[in-house]
Amino acid sequence: MSEASDMVSGVSELPLFPLSVVLFPGVPLPLHIFESRYRQMLEDIQAGDSLFGLSYFDASTSTREMPAVGSIGCVARVTDTQTFPDGRSNILTVGLIRYRIEEYVERGDPYLVVRVSYLEDEAEEADALQERSREVAETFTRIARAVRIINDERANLPNISDTEPERLSFLVAAAMEVEPEVKQELLELLSTSERLRRLRDILARAVAGYEERARVHELAKGNGHSGKKIELE
Repeated sequence: MSEASDMVSGVSELPLFPLSVVLFPGVPLPLHIFESRYRQMLEDIQAGDSLFGLSYFDASTSTREMPAVGSIGCVARVTDTQTFPDGRSNILTVGLIRYRIEEYVERGDPYLVVRVSYLEDEAEEADALQERSREVAETFTRIARAVRIINDERANLPNISDTEPERLSFLVAAAMEVEPEVKQELLELLSTSERLRRLRDILARAVAGYEERARVHELAKGNGHSGKKIELE
């Protein structure tokens, strides 16, 4: 059993916070709490285990009024809270473990409550995972390096090459600039290998564009003088 599973052991019901964002296990997410029902939710969970469910839900594109039974989200744990005099709060959360909504529970609370089951990735062969993990880490690092050049950032990049494959897949999925529906598909996969494969393909399609933008940015900073000849075809 994983550490995340231990943390939700015995927890079968979760307050639900539907949002148009996707939370991944092990990834931090800051949130601003201002609606009265979610202020109450925050107060209630802080008196207990500080856990709630965050499910991706875009009300503007849905005919439903709430996430569907059977849909998958991620447990969030509140790790820090800053409360303002008017009752609003800024909170920092971190994703723990994925869940599937089994049913809605009526407890008289102003917010939604769901009964859930928990999900984790299937066990897979380690060598194959390491190879795909290496490919994803290398391509993601190339893109991150290009983005830092484009944004004129000087800080060194963290080394993610040794990150455990499942954790790497969640971190990269969270960091990528893709539609939330794509992120939700990645969240729902229960195969680390398949998630890494999809990430590899997405990154491979994007890396050349980022590196070209970085090259042009560097040329522009040098007034077009790169010290190398530019071949025009």
